Amino acid sequence: MNLLTRNDLTELMEKQDELCVSIYLPTFRAGVETQQGHIRLKNMVRDAETRLIDGGMRSPEAKRFLAPVRELISDNQFWQHQRDGLAIFLASDMFYYYLLPMQVNELLQINQRFHLKPLLPLLSGDGLFYVLALSQNDVRVLKCTRASVKELEIDTIPHSLAEAMKYDDPERQLQSHTNTLPGTNDKAASTFHGHGVGKDDSKDNILRFFRLIDRGLHELLRKEKAPLVLVGVEFLFSIYKEANTYAYLTEGGIPGNPEELSAEDLQTLAWPVVEHYFHKAEQEALSYYGPYKGTGLTTHDIEEAAVAAYNGKVEILFLADSVEEKWGRFDPQSTQVYLHPEAGSDDEDILDFTAIQTIINGGSVYLLDRSQLPEGEALAALFRY
Repeated sequence: MNLLTRNDLTELMEKQDELCVSIYLPTFRAGVETQQGHIRLKNMVRDAETRLIDGGMRSPEAKRFLAPVRELISDNQFWQHQRDGLAIFLASDMFYYYLLPMQVNELLQINQRFHLKPLLPLLSGDGLFYVLALSQNDVRVLKCTRASVKELEIDTIPHSLAEAMKYDDPERQLQSHTNTLPGTNDKAASTFHGHGVGKDDSKDNILRFFRLIDRGLHELLRKEKAPLVLVGVEFLFSIYKEANTYAYLTEGGIPGNPEELSAEDLQTLAWPVVEHYFHKAEQEALSYYGPYKGTGLTTHDIEEAAVAAYNGKVEILFLADSVEEKWGRFDPQSTQVYLHPEAGSDDEDILDFTAIQTIINGGSVYLLDRSQLPEGEALAALFRY
């Protein structure tokens, strides 16, 4: 499954080519709606082919150029494993597609750079967090951002209650529950599962299990300040918190059986739990911006902001999440911006350009509701100097 990473975003931002095709479309994880994706993509590829031919490319050449995208249309397996959105990027020497954890509007753009503004929510208020999925048979640890998820292989934690009982103090195992040895069809372990805890289960044994997990996570998390989200039977949350020594365990957990959920599902469910944690950075940036208003170090002008971003002057950029594209062209020779009322053949979204240049040059970009932006403008930029 192709999930977007920050390294991927950096590569896409820096890419320039004669033809950079960007395609966005909404997708669905399940149901009959999953069939809509390939129909939409087929129509968009047909539209892209027409635009390429109108731009002077011969028909056979246009078909060859778009062939990697066209192959996705008939890939039934691909359409059965979608998320909430799909982004596709094609150039002469590059073809990437990414499954997105958010809805995007249908969009096709052909330019000399990739159009990345729909991905800005993944850069705004994003950050690292961990998910700990607790169940009888499979303890999983996931390293996540809003855009990506990776399941970690950690040898220092027990991956099941049976394994924990097998290697824990044999004098304190669940002898009263069964005469079988731990790890060999252990009945004590079999009562600890995703839908509840049997009446014969001992909280002490579960607590010991969780302490082993906490101890095993220490090396991974000891230098971290990232939130850790629990997923499991709600009864277990209070027990794990008793065993926990990690300072950034979230208050809220996700009740349910994690054995039935993929890594991507767990990441999606955990994001609302940690989202507010990362939005604190937005509020801090707004507070930092405030004292500089009227000093000459801020602007609401898109042309001034675009030039400043290209020159590495923009430290913080706020954009309204509902603002429409500002079509135009940036001339790097004269460092001038030329805005146009409608998109021309060589035009790009100058808001997109400004955001990308800000990030490439080490600045921060925040996508907010317009009412949250300084003076309610569509754009606000703070300069470094």
